[in-house]
Amino acid sequence: MSEKPDSADALQLARLAKGWAEAIVSDDPARIASFMADEWVIVSDSGIDPKERFLSLVESGALTHSAMDLKAEPRIRVYGDTAVMTGRVTNTAHYLGERHDADEWTTDVFVRRQGRWLCVLSHITPVAPD
Repeated sequence: MSEKPDSADALQLARLAKGWAEAIVSDDPARIASFMADEWVIVSDSGIDPKERFLSLVESGALTHSAMDLKAEPRIRVYGDTAVMTGRVTNTAHYLGERHDADEWTTDVFVRRQGRWLCVLSHITPVAPD
């Protein structure tokens, strides 16, 4: 079990985080889905939403992103075939035509399956105002 942030797995996951942010901004459901396990869910202040709902919103155009920026290198811990990544992200989304700018702490849980890291859970928490 490795917890060193400079491990090969952690470096691979850091690159993966950047690729996933780029996929979100592409608004391409298939590209976004390639980072997610089938059972992926997102937890936010509105509750738990499954992969299918998230991707259907993107596919319909109801949800788009024009920016997704990692504010610093994420904190990554690898525990065998499971990894936890936590970081701060700012993003600009449009939901049903309304713009939403967010500054959030995100935690993603990844599992390694057949040599690939896939996200099974994303949790977002708004950054507290100053």
